Amino acid sequence: MQDSSRWAMSLWTSGSGRSRAILLGASRLPIPSALQNLSVLRKNTDNAWDRVNSFRTEGKDRTMSYQPIENYGIIGNMRTVALVGMNGSIDWYCCPHFDSPSIFGAILDDKKGGRFQVSADADGARHKQFYWPSTNVLVTRFLLKDGIVELEDFMPVGLPSDLPEYHHLYRRIRCARGAVRISVACRPAFDYGRQIHETLIEANGAIFKAGSLNLALSTTVPLRDDGQGGVSAEFVLAEGKSQVFVLRDDCDEARVPRPPSEKEAEVLLQHTVKFWQDWVSTCTYHGRWRDQVQRSALALKLLTFEPTGAIIAAPTTSLPEVIGGARNWDYRYTWMRDAAFTVYAFLRIGFTDEAAAFMRWIEDYASTHVRPKAPGAVVFTIAGDNQLPERTLDHWEGYRGSRPVRIGNAAVSQFQEDIYGELMDSFYLSNKYVSPTSYDVWLKIRKRLDWICENWQLPDAGIWEMRNRKEHFVYSKVMNWVALDRGLRLADKRALPADRTKWMRERDRIYEEVMTQGWNEKRHAFTQYYGSEDLDASLLIMPLVFFMAPTDPRMLSTIDAILKNPRDGGLVSDSLVYRYPPQSRIDGLPGEEGTFNMCSFWLVEALTRASLAVPEKLDQARLLFERVLGYANHLGLYSEQTGPQGEALGNFPQAFTHLALISAAFNLDRMLGSQI
Repeated sequence: MQDSSRWAMSLWTSGSGRSRAILLGASRLPIPSALQNLSVLRKNTDNAWDRVNSFRTEGKDRTMSYQPIENYGIIGNMRTVALVGMNGSIDWYCCPHFDSPSIFGAILDDKKGGRFQVSADADGARHKQFYWPSTNVLVTRFLLKDGIVELEDFMPVGLPSDLPEYHHLYRRIRCARGAVRISVACRPAFDYGRQIHETLIEANGAIFKAGSLNLALSTTVPLRDDGQGGVSAEFVLAEGKSQVFVLRDDCDEARVPRPPSEKEAEVLLQHTVKFWQDWVSTCTYHGRWRDQVQRSALALKLLTFEPTGAIIAAPTTSLPEVIGGARNWDYRYTWMRDAAFTVYAFLRIGFTDEAAAFMRWIEDYASTHVRPKAPGAVVFTIAGDNQLPERTLDHWEGYRGSRPVRIGNAAVSQFQEDIYGELMDSFYLSNKYVSPTSYDVWLKIRKRLDWICENWQLPDAGIWEMRNRKEHFVYSKVMNWVALDRGLRLADKRALPADRTKWMRERDRIYEEVMTQGWNEKRHAFTQYYGSEDLDASLLIMPLVFFMAPTDPRMLSTIDAILKNPRDGGLVSDSLVYRYPPQSRIDGLPGEEGTFNMCSFWLVEALTRASLAVPEKLDQARLLFERVLGYANHLGLYSEQTGPQGEALGNFPQAFTHLALISAAFNLDRMLGSQI
């Protein structure tokens, strides 16, 4: 079989005069001239100029350039998202849904992944990227000697679901000053670069045909075939003028749809702006960190699959936790443990509809795979399916040479016993703040809690999804306690029938066991699993779920232990928190990962609650929170982890981090006396 990294091209002109090309395999993309310089000055995240860096991975016959992960923003329509770099390049886009195969994937293989770039880069060009206020409309500004241009990227939202505009991606480039030369390059790589496609150029743009999927690029700008399966264009944009490019997958094979007029594009843009501004205006949080909380809410909304209510963990796959390492996972799915954190965060800031939608997804989709006498599924697709076998894309380089690139996630087959605590907490909160739990749902809950009573003693893979071992992880035991505790509370709240005696007995047994076997007298702290001497930042959740008082001496001692530097046995480095000791290699994977952003916000919240006993910890919590906020990217977005030089690592942006930010901001603000 022909190697997937090789390609062949034939080019001819059909009788109709249309330029026609067939691409076999994945295309080899040349490095855009804008990326040849490894650093271009721009302002930093506080509206000052920073650097736009690119990283090169060199090997035999290849040179690859990658933007830093933190250099991206996202746009979306609550079906899928696109990652847009500060250089104007869409380097990740799956169509039509989050977990569909990628069409643009240059972030995982700069040469073969495919991209859609609209830029005005030249020597000395500076960049600035920001969101239209209170929206998910992204603006990338290019400042050059000859003028200033702005690239506006968005996907239409807030429309009837059957309208074709839900399948469109809009890019409008507008010249604000001077006259600027614009470069356009659109080169898709269908099905993760594995599928051949045809390229046809017409008067209205171009169409890319790959099997049953037809992708059209509509524009009035004349396009030319780039000889590698894509199209390109160059033109000069005068002051006050603009051009619109629309990417769409709702076209037939016959022709490229007419591009929208300037007025039509403006109407759709304003409608999209209004939708986002109206939505975020219902946020009930008005505290000290309103901008950060609202941006986190807007990001979470983008990660919501509106047709079912599912929320994905992140819109990307295989962005590495260790550059050049194997810690690369597919996060384009919904984890059950996210349930309670999602519901809690949305309810805290007034988004009850989103919390209710997620609960409906659990009840209507995820619950269909429940087997009463077997462990529950851990991760699901956005449609509620739990069949997602893990495979590798060996023909792709991976971000900065970080192999393998994975699609699917083997965690689906793991036994992770903590998920029942998060799930029951979400049902408890939903019953309290959204709508009463139905009797039919209660019957399923009751069977699961009875199952927990018989099986909580088993070891599991834990919240960190260990692939090399099962242990009696303390976090999992705590979450089993939460499951039974919330079940008892829910039964009492609604006078629902339950075996209260058994549930209470097992709940108390778990508590006693955690306090004896989970506590390490030598470390004066709770440790990762029974018999371990390693700390684990997930145990910061203990006072947050009311397992124990935040002022309990054991909890205060655990927090103090975690606050130490890793060199001294702790987990905190410059206010950022490792999830467990970076050198211990308990997970069996090579390489030292970065700090875990979610855990940093959990520490803020634990300190906030601990201030009831130690008042000075409130100031410590606020300082730590402000410092962690400083590690967001220029748009206020977080990846899963932060590296030793402050760089983003792991999939981006990560929902869990933004959920934890909202919770920490809410509780810290309340403790500081804000009127929310």
